[in-house]
Amino acid sequence: MIYLDHGATSFPKPPEVVRAMEAALRTCANPGRGGYEAAEAAARQVFGCREQAAKLFHCRPEQAVLTGSCTHGLNIAIRSLVKPGAPVAVSGFEHNAVTRPLHALEARLVVCGRRLFDPEDTLAALRRALRSGVEAAVFTHVSNAFGYILPVREMAGLCRSYGVPFIVDAAQSAGTLPVDLTGWGADFIAMPGHKGLLGPQGTGLLLCAGDAQPLLYGGTGSQSLLPTMPEELPERLEPGTVNVPGAAGLLAGMCALERMGPENIAAREAMLAKQCARGLEELGMEVFSGENQGGTVSFRPGMGCEEAAGALSDRGFALRAGLHCAPLAHESAGTLETGTVRVSFGWNSTAGELRAFLRAAGSLPPARG
Repeated sequence: MIYLDHGATSFPKPPEVVRAMEAALRTCANPGRGGYEAAEAAARQVFGCREQAAKLFHCRPEQAVLTGSCTHGLNIAIRSLVKPGAPVAVSGFEHNAVTRPLHALEARLVVCGRRLFDPEDTLAALRRALRSGVEAAVFTHVSNAFGYILPVREMAGLCRSYGVPFIVDAAQSAGTLPVDLTGWGADFIAMPGHKGLLGPQGTGLLLCAGDAQPLLYGGTGSQSLLPTMPEELPERLEPGTVNVPGAAGLLAGMCALERMGPENIAAREAMLAKQCARGLEELGMEVFSGENQGGTVSFRPGMGCEEAAGALSDRGFALRAGLHCAPLAHESAGTLETGTVRVSFGWNSTAGELRAFLRAAGSLPPARG
């Protein structure tokens, strides 16, 4: 199999991730629930994970809250900052992990920027939304469907100037593009552990600079007499037993990422994406590409996208077709009725894999001619 679905999850994981999780299962008990060695070993793994996150994303270790997913973190952030019925600025390229929690709060979505690969359009729309009185802003850093890199640093600055809280969905950027809690001045940044950070599924991080309200309530292993959740981070947002094997695997993934260099991975992914877009265009496909693009390319052939992905799967290529849990993004791009076929490169993608994919894609009917 040639795996070109890193937008869904990184695969396979680096070998050290597997080894770290196996070791944790053999040696770690429950952190914060005892002073014996197995509990202390678990605590070291969990704190090591926070320390590495703090190093990569410019925050303090206690600001790196362990979550079960990026979606989990976004729900905490949104519930912490968004009042029911409030007007909230979002981009035209959001994932359901953003839009569904906002709809659950009956928030009024103000969609900012519908043009792919056009940061000026996004910024201009956000300025208008801020002048109109939105009470919060929740933006993806990179579109999961199209790879469009939004100007998050500039958007964060605009929100600060208006005193509007800002939440970033870094699901497709953490581990490749710079993510900076302190430098951006965002209130929250949510990310998965299993994508660009190379950790296991079922892990994530929520970087907290703002006031965080618990989503779940329960035991934390500390301050047991309190009838409420502790005020301090990270315990305030982490009730129950921490996923210690997951934290160990995430720590190993982030350490592997640091050794390889996120900037090196990002450069290779972007190069492959450009070559992929050019090759698909030469084959007559309808390709969605532009200057501000990461390692993801969407295209439409002259047949159904699901059918095309199935045909490529039969030839050994793992891709994703459809709406990618992002109907708002497809509405913005004009692909809501058909979806697209998505090619997403990752840490171990190669030029040889791309050449093989383009040869196989040549068997699909072109979108034109």
